[in-house]
Amino acid sequence: MRSRRTLILGGVLMVALGVLVGLGGFTFVYARGASYLSNDPETCVNCHIMRDEYEAWQMSSHRNVATCNDCHTPHDPINKWIVKGINGFNHSLAFTTGNYPENIQIHDFNAEVAQENCVYCHSTLVSEVYGSRGDTGSHTDADRFCTDCHGNPGHQNRNTQ
Repeated sequence: MRSRRTLILGGVLMVALGVLVGLGGFTFVYARGASYLSNDPETCVNCHIMRDEYEAWQMSSHRNVATCNDCHTPHDPINKWIVKGINGFNHSLAFTTGNYPENIQIHDFNAEVAQENCVYCHSTLVSEVYGSRGDTGSHTDADRFCTDCHGNPGHQNRNTQ
């Protein structure tokens, strides 16, 4: 009797696992999951909500020097994939549930990643602003973000200025 229960339980678990893997695989293919493993900016427009940001980036000065990942993920490979995983989960959840604003706003966690990348790429200029010995140079508040003054640099639509 016990072996029959074990067999039934094993069968139910196998079917559940098959459904889970099947749905996960279908979702991955349907959502173009493999594209998120690339560095192609067109990946960001898989979601219609990002169309404006993508089009503004195409017209920005950053287009020739930076892709989405250059600004929105850390430059070291381990943290890059951790951030991509966190954001991928959050974006999937938001777009699946429809729980996101029409006017996309960057969250604090991602704003800090972008800030670190501004400083990384513009280190020569930033060293003059912040000073080279840890002082604040000509900048009065070292806790401010670059975007506090520079608006939306990678997505600024130059035709509307």
